[in-house]
Amino acid sequence: MKARPRDSEPAPYPRSAAATHRVQVATYNIHRCVGADGRCDPSRIASVIAELDCDAIGLQEVDNTPGPAPTSMQLDFLASACAMRAVAGLRILRHRGHYGNALLTRHPVRSVRRHDLSFSWREPRGALDVELDVHGRPARFIVTHLGLTPGERRHQMRKILEIVGDVAQRSPVVLLGDINEWLPLGKPLRWLHALFGRPPAPRSFPSLLPLFALDRIWASPRASLLSVRAHRSRGSRLASDHLPVTATLEVPASAAAQPPDD
Repeated sequence: MKARPRDSEPAPYPRSAAATHRVQVATYNIHRCVGADGRCDPSRIASVIAELDCDAIGLQEVDNTPGPAPTSMQLDFLASACAMRAVAGLRILRHRGHYGNALLTRHPVRSVRRHDLSFSWREPRGALDVELDVHGRPARFIVTHLGLTPGERRHQMRKILEIVGDVAQRSPVVLLGDINEWLPLGKPLRWLHALFGRPPAPRSFPSLLPLFALDRIWASPRASLLSVRAHRSRGSRLASDHLPVTATLEVPASAAAQPPDD
């Protein structure tokens, strides 16, 4: 797949007299709530999510295996503990049980689509595609966790680019997840940069001594993405083997909230 030229990057929202809202988002591989000390503790993950104080958080490796708490049904626990709505992605069955992607949000959910990104005999993967009502406007949030091999990631990224479609639209599109791309010039990254623009890529893995920028956030229009950073705290270094990555977005207010034209 050929990368689109940089001059095809979507134009930013018009910034004339239109009112805007700041939206905080994050991506977080919670590693089934198993921390750097090897202990499973969902309450630690909930505490880190509370530190983030985000409006929408894409999660990866959420354990939703039926069974005794606290190691099971982690998404329900986190949603309740953080007072957020939960949207589950496709459940992936492994020898450890069921796990997958999810989205926690403070905004109303308009629609949900779940996409299978599985490749050959490799471990099943998926993308969770959720449209939220963000201050009266639709915004798409796509949460994913790509595979471990280069060929697998390229296959999955082609599917994600098809899912995203033409991002040159007025509705924001946010792609977030554990991309598992260890090389800064890997093809999946170049394809996404050509489509979304190149955002900051803070190091997030491993949490105790971050060396790799595996966890990423892209947004369209690129100008709507104001900042991206890894969240470093005592709790986040211990709660998972990944640090959460947060971003600040600026989205236009709904038409009803905008001032009238002169």
